[in-house]
Amino acid sequence: MEINKIYNENCLETMAKMPDNFIDLTVTSPPYDGLRTYNGYSFPFEDIAKELYRITKQGGVVVWVVGDATINGSESGTSFRQALYFKEIGFNLHDTMIYAKENPIPLTHNRYEQSFEYMFVLSKGKPKTFNPLKDKCVTNGSYNHRRNTGRVAEAATRNRDEKTYVKADKFRINMWYYTVGNNEDTTKHPAPFPEQLAADHIYSWSNEGDLVYDCFGGSGTTAKMAHKLKRNWILSEISSEYVQISEKRIAPYLAQTSLF
Repeated sequence: MEINKIYNENCLETMAKMPDNFIDLTVTSPPYDGLRTYNGYSFPFEDIAKELYRITKQGGVVVWVVGDATINGSESGTSFRQALYFKEIGFNLHDTMIYAKENPIPLTHNRYEQSFEYMFVLSKGKPKTFNPLKDKCVTNGSYNHRRNTGRVAEAATRNRDEKTYVKADKFRINMWYYTVGNNEDTTKHPAPFPEQLAADHIYSWSNEGDLVYDCFGGSGTTAKMAHKLKRNWILSEISSEYVQISEKRIAPYLAQTSLF
């Protein structure tokens, strides 16, 4: 099977070409609840989930980015049902992360603005790779007072004030903030990934030379960021229109660097 290629077909056709335990990491977002029209295409979730489990390596990860529509005054709950189904077929729900949108579309209704999607991190066994991201501490250089109340041998050291200096950075938490529509190149896709979101997950759950898959390739963000981070990649995309967008978008990066 060719890698570093976009397959213009249903993702079930692409995955049928893959052997068992083939993919290190999948980063994708399905066209859930009709919120993403996806040129009128629909998808059989349970069949896709089973194939993702089959092709994922032991220790591999699937990052499934999904939200819920509000229908007749109630959120659909599709996200939770999908996460639970992934568990039923063998995946571990390794982490329930939040993709928080810094610039959500304002709406008028009788509830608080919806400004996030779930990022379910699903693992086949224990993840074999974790490269934790760090963020700068806003209080870097200052210090906190910590009260020592533990039992110690010398009475003179009890209840002593200690200064604990704040480090320059800290490990990131599982709520990630991104500005929607802030990619360095624009596409005609209705809901492109933030490029940094894709890059952050690819860096976190894979290593250079690993194989990254996106079963709903869309405008090619996963492939672009995988290539920039020196990972191999495969995309499935059923819409020929989006394939053309992806190929045009990825071509300059393929020309700049050799494949791995």
